[in-house]
Amino acid sequence: MKMHKDQLDIPVPTVAALVAAQFPAWQTLPVRPLPSTGTVNALFRLGDDIVLRFPLLPADVTELRTEQENARHLAPHLTLQVPEPLALGEPGFGYPGPWTAYRWIPGDPVTTLTGPQTFATDLAAFVSELHVIPTGGRSWPGEGRGGPLHTEDAYVRRMLAECATLTDTTALARIWSDCLAAPAHPGPDVWLHADLMPGNLLTRDGSLAAVIDLGAANIGDPAVDLMPAWNLLPPEARTTYRKALAADEALWQRGKGWALVQAIGALPYYQVTNPAMAATARHTLNALLER
Repeated sequence: MKMHKDQLDIPVPTVAALVAAQFPAWQTLPVRPLPSTGTVNALFRLGDDIVLRFPLLPADVTELRTEQENARHLAPHLTLQVPEPLALGEPGFGYPGPWTAYRWIPGDPVTTLTGPQTFATDLAAFVSELHVIPTGGRSWPGEGRGGPLHTEDAYVRRMLAECATLTDTTALARIWSDCLAAPAHPGPDVWLHADLMPGNLLTRDGSLAAVIDLGAANIGDPAVDLMPAWNLLPPEARTTYRKALAADEALWQRGKGWALVQAIGALPYYQVTNPAMAATARHTLNALLER
């Protein structure tokens, strides 16, 4: 079932043909589709060491090139593995847009947390490393997550109305108003992952091993990277995450706001087409509603 109105069909033979035409050294490697709860790319394993990412909606090559440049820039500063770009593919027969190749990172997206406190500490360490990477004085570019929270107000109000039968929107509207009332980020802006969803956190032997998908990486308010406090962590580990990041009340409230922004849109959009993403959204909203 398609998640997006204009979503492309991307069959394995098309992927194999594009690889063979553009990267002859890889043409003998087998291609197999990878199951994913992601919403942006179709994933394919190429041999043992490569993963291919084909946008479900045709992407601008500048976006994909920037994503790869960000990965190369950030990786040397981070202890955990992040995606390593290998190639940038071009449009070809059967697929109208650019696509990317990255080195395969072994691991499984986090599901059940066997050691939530340790996981929270390890994730906070990654976020702390990310947030101190020099930005060269850059600030939020005016799009993407990380700007002033009030820029999302009209969207959140519209989604609250759409979710009236799906969750306690009256209580969530009060929470949203409290988030908007929090003092704005005083700066300076920092590097953000901006999409710390469970599917982007890879584990090996139960421990956090890698953080993937830098497609939303941006510069802006560090509150954005507090979202795992509600989309993944149980209450005690949530507190551990907050303490490890030294999040004051204003930062915490803005983080709560960003978690709400993501979840309130995902719940109605994916409830039929991507049950896993909708379940994460519902988990997030329920966590926000906890007293």
